[in-house]
Amino acid sequence: MATQAAERQANHTLGFQTLEEEVHVDSLPVQGAIPPWLSGDLTRVTPALLDVGGVPLRHWFDGLAMLNAFRIGEGKVGYASRFLRSEALKSARKGRFEAWGFGQDPCRSLFGRMTAAFSAPDNDNANVNLSRIGDRYIAMTEMPVPMEFDRDTLNTVGPVKWDDRVGGAVGSAHPHHDRVADELISYVVEFSARNAYKIFAVPGGSSTRRLIAKIPAGREPSYIHSMAMTEHHLLLVAWPAVVDPLRMIRKGGSFMHNMSWKPERGTTFHVVDRHSGEHVATGEGEAFFCFHHINAYERGDEVVVDLCAYEDPSVIRALELSKLRAGTTPPPHSYPTRYRVPLSGGPVTGERLSDEPLELPRIDYGRRNGRPYRYVYGAGSGDWLDRVVKLDVQSGETLRWEQEGCYPGEPVFVRRVGADAEDDGVLLSLVLDAEKGRSFLAVLDAGTLEELARAEAPHAIPFGFHGQFF
Repeated sequence: MATQAAERQANHTLGFQTLEEEVHVDSLPVQGAIPPWLSGDLTRVTPALLDVGGVPLRHWFDGLAMLNAFRIGEGKVGYASRFLRSEALKSARKGRFEAWGFGQDPCRSLFGRMTAAFSAPDNDNANVNLSRIGDRYIAMTEMPVPMEFDRDTLNTVGPVKWDDRVGGAVGSAHPHHDRVADELISYVVEFSARNAYKIFAVPGGSSTRRLIAKIPAGREPSYIHSMAMTEHHLLLVAWPAVVDPLRMIRKGGSFMHNMSWKPERGTTFHVVDRHSGEHVATGEGEAFFCFHHINAYERGDEVVVDLCAYEDPSVIRALELSKLRAGTTPPPHSYPTRYRVPLSGGPVTGERLSDEPLELPRIDYGRRNGRPYRYVYGAGSGDWLDRVVKLDVQSGETLRWEQEGCYPGEPVFVRRVGADAEDDGVLLSLVLDAEKGRSFLAVLDAGTLEELARAEAPHAIPFGFHGQFF
């Protein structure tokens, strides 16, 4: 039994191998039946080039970005993939990774380290998530310069150049969409003599960010990957995984190697008015770490925020590429956890919603984000992400989809046309079938997690983070 477990554990390492090939396939083999109402593109971005100049990159987060699009319509599925033509890719093609990254350090001069720390770094490798600003489709990473691409051809248009003075050295690849105002809302961290978190909005069709709020970040700002939005508030949660920009300048090193864990500080919950930017409350809670928020909403005189919580940021080092390729030590688990933030400020209380590990969470975003909700979908983990999980946050009940030797990614919820129920739709998840050595797009019933169909890609697609259904 131990030998079989070790073999299963190693199988998923195929998802951390470099993929060089770009392909275009008009129609993939489909098993089952694609719902006739399902029409659109599931487009994902993946760190696909993981070896540069014959040398593996240090961290999974630094892999060079490839766009993968599954074109769904009339019961058929097409597939196309194309690298994002970034400056980072150009240098990688020459055998060098010259940009400052999460785990990469190009050994800059003192002046270069100052530039990297206090201005927008030159890393345009947008390998984390996708979104849309008006009619523009963008790929994003935690650097504050998105890359625009053509949705139909996947060709790279170029960097989005902001026409403002918001600035920022690092930011988020998880903007929120304000449908009423047609704005994307996100934040950047400004490294300066007075470090600050800057929350901003970008109207559709604009390249000018509107500053909503500026929150002092102290000498050591937190590494924050995402934020939460309710009907009236924005919530920025600063856990005690922190960086010291001045140390970065003095000693150099990658972003990861300049991060410290200081649990004695606890976690600070900043609440600001979503429209005026006015500071509403600051809450203090236990120390934890998080990549992804699930949802948040207002209830009486408090804000309820659900997220995927880790005990500490050791998951970051566990995602170093050499460890992932070895496949011998599973990364730490995150668990869906609820925190209640009093709008009057003060202590923040938390409770675990389920003992089922869950990451890469998705909800019925268009109708439930910022409002009370019932269901969250995510990738669950054993040795690696090896199941799709549906959690009822009201009852705590869970459903799973899992199959031997298969490793699913983020399940993207697509609501059925005309549906009323919160879970009436499908989940789209890109799954690595390690036994076949190929990936497939799984179409699952969001209510029951029954598999409706799968479309097999021509090769194994490296594991990625996020995608969107356009």
